[in-house]
Amino acid sequence: MKVIQHSAETLQTALVSDRQDLAKLYRKYTNEERCLLEEGFHQGQPGSLFHPITVHSDSDWIPAHPEEPQDFESFYRDPFRKTPAASHNTVYIQTIGSFGEAGVQTDQYVEWLRQYCQAFFYGLSVKLLPAVTVAETGCSFRVNSNSHNLQILTGDLLRFLGNRKPKDAFCIVGITMIDLYPKDSWNFVFGQASLSMGMGVFSFARYDDNFYSRNYAGRLKKLLEPKQGDYSVFDGYYTPPISSTLLLRSCKTMTHEIGHMFGIRHCQWLSCVMQGSNHLEESDRRPLDFCPICLRKLQVSVGFKIAERYKALLHWMEEDQRSISRPDEASVSQSALSCPKPTEAFHASTLWLHRCLDVLEKT
Repeated sequence: MKVIQHSAETLQTALVSDRQDLAKLYRKYTNEERCLLEEGFHQGQPGSLFHPITVHSDSDWIPAHPEEPQDFESFYRDPFRKTPAASHNTVYIQTIGSFGEAGVQTDQYVEWLRQYCQAFFYGLSVKLLPAVTVAETGCSFRVNSNSHNLQILTGDLLRFLGNRKPKDAFCIVGITMIDLYPKDSWNFVFGQASLSMGMGVFSFARYDDNFYSRNYAGRLKKLLEPKQGDYSVFDGYYTPPISSTLLLRSCKTMTHEIGHMFGIRHCQWLSCVMQGSNHLEESDRRPLDFCPICLRKLQVSVGFKIAERYKALLHWMEEDQRSISRPDEASVSQSALSCPKPTEAFHASTLWLHRCLDVLEKT
């Protein structure tokens, strides 16, 4: 295992910049906000909120995909980065295909994702578009010859999203429980995006813990050669059960990919949700939130107060626990109509957010 540990001076330059105008902009943060952001300079020390990146093998993203690190200055000066405006300030989420058996939990899963994105990109509006079937997209599809599961073609889905993108959209993201492929020569892809067009499509199919096992329920029992245009093969097709781990992985992927829509590149400074990942184990190692450098990139794009954003995320993680711990007639009635949010996998992030708020709200 290799630890990538930058010096405090390098991280300070990456966060603040040597340019006087950007340093002046940085000084507009409150003392408490600067204290939190500068926690990154103490990476890896006992009690630190932020940690260095660890590379576990040559198959991890950084050794496999060498990239130029993006500091705050290069992000801020990028003429192609997208910034929300009053007329384009909504993130749209388009579900494609089934997300499980129709019912309360399936509907709530998608709503939980929307609410999480609303808190994560605090200050922007996040809306769900009406769900569509695979047939409605008109996309090409195939059976993977190795894993024997159904896959749909990303390029066709992006064209569909481009035609469906509302005028007030900052971006539109398609999400699906069906595996994806970008071209016939590729085995699969987790997702694909067009940053210049502000759209992307991502699959959560491989976040099922059993996906790579021979008894994966999505493996077709017999070899099929479906005809293009015959979408009946998707009727009743397997989707992963909704679990706390699936919800965590889905939230992490959505926010990472939407982060790219702002022009935030893969992070190489500290352990961060914007790190690239080549495989599920590496993705699971990433934290759920930004490092200070990437947080500043988003904050300057949207304009939120850091503490308010953290409180919104914390509310999303704890709201069901509060209603369970203090039940009353209203909450009991509500629980009869809905399922509790499975946030067990978010426990470490909940504790981390409390520690961040302790720094931001100290008197």
